[in-house]
Amino acid sequence: MEKTPKTFVTRSGIPVKEIYTPADLPSDLAERLGAPAQFPFTRGVQKNMYRGRHWTMRQYAGFGTAEESNERYRYLLAQGTMGLSVAFDLPTQLGYDPDHGRSKGEVGKVGVSISTMDEMRTLFKGIPLKDVSTSMTINATAPILLSFYVALAEEQGALAKDLRGTVQNDVLKEYIARGNYIYPPKGALRLITNMFDWCSKNTPKWNPISISGYHIREAGSNAVQELAFTFSDAIAYVDAAVKAGLDVDAFAGQLSFFFNVHNDFFEEIAKFRAARRIWARIMKEKFNAKDPRSMMLRFHSQTAGSTLTAQQPENNVVRVAIQAMASVLGGTQSLHTNSMDEALALPSQSSALLALRTQQVIAAETNITQTVDPLAGSYFVENLTAQIEEGVWKYIDEIEQKGGTVACIESGYIQTEILNSAYQDQKKMDSGELQVVGVNCYQNTGTSKKVEIMRVPPELELKSVERIRAYRAKRAGGKAQDALRALTDGAKGDANLMALIYESVKSECTLGEISDSLRKVFGEHQEYSGF
Repeated sequence: MEKTPKTFVTRSGIPVKEIYTPADLPSDLAERLGAPAQFPFTRGVQKNMYRGRHWTMRQYAGFGTAEESNERYRYLLAQGTMGLSVAFDLPTQLGYDPDHGRSKGEVGKVGVSISTMDEMRTLFKGIPLKDVSTSMTINATAPILLSFYVALAEEQGALAKDLRGTVQNDVLKEYIARGNYIYPPKGALRLITNMFDWCSKNTPKWNPISISGYHIREAGSNAVQELAFTFSDAIAYVDAAVKAGLDVDAFAGQLSFFFNVHNDFFEEIAKFRAARRIWARIMKEKFNAKDPRSMMLRFHSQTAGSTLTAQQPENNVVRVAIQAMASVLGGTQSLHTNSMDEALALPSQSSALLALRTQQVIAAETNITQTVDPLAGSYFVENLTAQIEEGVWKYIDEIEQKGGTVACIESGYIQTEILNSAYQDQKKMDSGELQVVGVNCYQNTGTSKKVEIMRVPPELELKSVERIRAYRAKRAGGKAQDALRALTDGAKGDANLMALIYESVKSECTLGEISDSLRKVFGEHQEYSGF
């Protein structure tokens, strides 16, 4: 009795044929491809891509106190990191100072604790902000952290208009996949559109948002869903800004994206190529953008944290290298490579260095950077790129028919789609259909090499509490309280809140005080619980 032939599919369920021929190419391939730096930007957003300069090599870091994180940043810069990427702890992300009851046990654990201008000064001590590109992974409190950063840069003598970097600031994906939100969507979208306006006038080289598919993928989506839900979020942001009276070409060139790089090598490359084409069409056809920069998809990528395993952690070095190469072949502008020990703890200094060296080896030794979009014209890659594109458009159209992104978040539609995808993946892993080396196949019979775990000392929280109380006590007069009252009044009206938050920061208000002033007006979002 003959065995049933095995069906091969990508991680997104797209069937993979045994061999591809010219007949599998899209009939309008030339139109879909275009040229690098020209609409629809399938082949890249720069004419000569990495022949001109390599992608920005970042290493995501932040833990404990500002002093400890500053030491790590200076070490990474000395080792060749081209840009900083700041991780914040949960209280900072959720708008609580270290002495708030909800901060207990979490201060400095998954990132650095920053609540004041003093801590921001320490975080970047000895680092001239005019010379470095900084990415801050912060969402609900992004306006506050950006205000700290700009105020510090100006103290250092830099001009705000020259600052380069990004704040993630993508709150919609927090409702969908991650959970670190504060305000309901209406208040959150107002803050974001106020930042678009303020940054276009004050920090034109700064990206006021990094619309993130990364966390959507980490929550369990497949590659098609990652793009579809990310672009649906992006449509909601642009739509809100346009409805607020902003000219699309005044801010769209500052929009950036953040994507995951997973294990399915060719699907990930095709995903990035399709993404550029889809975004170009959205901006040109839906929002009538005229400036080519408004149509260019510029993105940071990060290797997939969800693929890292606690079992045989040395295998993670191989996974990260393969994912990083897919990102480069897909045309990323910026890349973070995960460390081998991240399934166990915060990255140690030695593992962070190895992750950085992974990028440097790809850039210096593989020669894959010598030509632009090297896989263009591949029968398989072009077919896969087109199929991903088609699948993404189907989802985007369905979300619009259901009332748009916010409506689909409130109904739980997007969350349910991600959960179903995650469930199917887990079933395949449990059955062994989806192999994970060291977990459900090729398991060690002996003991694995022990990995040194980095730990954050518990006394750090006590010091942070003492520091924040001393900061409040030293403030003179009522300048801080006046600024907070102005912020609350502005939230009740139609003032630009980013401008008021910036003034609050310069008046020595803390992150928690500013967040609480907005909570009084906007309230707090309640998670969808219809499952």
